[in-house]
Amino acid sequence: MADDKKDKKDKPEADKPAKAAKTAKPMEKPTGPKEKPRLAKYYDESVRPALMKHFKYTSVMQAPRFKKIVINMGVGDGLMDQKLIDAAMNELGHIAGQRPAVRRAKKAISNFKLREGVPIGCAVTLRGARMFEFYDRLVSVAVPQIRDFRGLNPRSFDGRGNYTMGLTEQLIFPEITHDKVAKVRGMDVTIVTSARTDEEGRELLKLMNMPFRVK
Repeated sequence: MADDKKDKKDKPEADKPAKAAKTAKPMEKPTGPKEKPRLAKYYDESVRPALMKHFKYTSVMQAPRFKKIVINMGVGDGLMDQKLIDAAMNELGHIAGQRPAVRRAKKAISNFKLREGVPIGCAVTLRGARMFEFYDRLVSVAVPQIRDFRGLNPRSFDGRGNYTMGLTEQLIFPEITHDKVAKVRGMDVTIVTSARTDEEGRELLKLMNMPFRVK
């Protein structure tokens, strides 16, 4: 009998965690920026109507738009020193405003002393507000800082409306402190769009203030 009484007393204590779990507050959903980036508003108000008029689209969804921006930085000498990979990731993180992912070798190549799975670079994919903010800084601040700049190649499209440009140094970005850079590195910036042809993609970038070279 005494054991039964103890069991009855213990039952409410076992139920306490379940009751506490029910009263726990749910986690708040992450929220985006309060205001749209400047170029996102510019696209909605000016670029999209101009594209619809130029290509005679019948629906707003037919107008080309930015989908994502991929920044890739190769670190071939990182095979000898892991610190070079860490430095490149730190610099790319400051430039993009987002932590990059490490890119590893997919197969071994003996001539280059490359083993499978070894870190050889880093990359970051930007979408949404961060994509527009990076593009704004790229076009307005970074690209004009290129030495002897005469415009970007308007033919660097892949046939599907996506544009890729190569930058020879990371020093053109204001987020990088020159004194702290151990080695100058280049990077590839790919702008992925929803355009179906290069002509549509080129017109989209022109309206988005991309400084193409004039013949």
